[in-house]
Amino acid sequence: MKSISIKGQERESVGKVATKAARNAGLVPCVVYGGEQPVHFTAEEKAFKSLVYTPNVHTVAVDLGEKTIDCILQDIQFDPVSDKILHIDFYQLQADKEITMEVPVKVVGNSKGVMAGGVLRLNQRKLKVRALPANLPDFVEADITDLEMGNKLYVTKVPTNNFKLLHPDNTVVAQVRISRAAMKAAQEAAKAEKGGAKKKK
Repeated sequence: MKSISIKGQERESVGKVATKAARNAGLVPCVVYGGEQPVHFTAEEKAFKSLVYTPNVHTVAVDLGEKTIDCILQDIQFDPVSDKILHIDFYQLQADKEITMEVPVKVVGNSKGVMAGGVLRLNQRKLKVRALPANLPDFVEADITDLEMGNKLYVTKVPTNNFKLLHPDNTVVAQVRISRAAMKAAQEAAKAEKGGAKKKK
């Protein structure tokens, strides 16, 4: 999985007054859990653009000058009025410990059902995976090539490489639905066939 770097400054004062002062200065209060002790730091709000405002997922290298902590985004709080970032929680990565996170689904292939007039529906835009940090995928690939009209692609048919998918076997990732136009054409064809059969009699 791709990593992005965020430059921050470790902070010792973590009370309400210090937090408010940090926000007034245009900084986002953050904390990293998962290590021996939580690490509190602040960073400029613009530093999080490529992490928060994107459909992609990344691991994060928090650069605090004397040390760098590899982690993932765990939780984020927004101001309900201004939509500004109020606080971010990160979780520290350990090379030998598996972690769970959601990654995007990437559709590949040309569905036979879609080419025949069906409509593709992506039921799961993200899937929950569990893996060691080094094996976290940027996305999960869903190959729809063999999907005929009315078929479904179940999570059991999605390839996994050094990671596990944490979903029940009956989870539908994508499906090809019969479009209204295709249904109408089928009905009209059936009517025409019936009409032709009556004439023959």
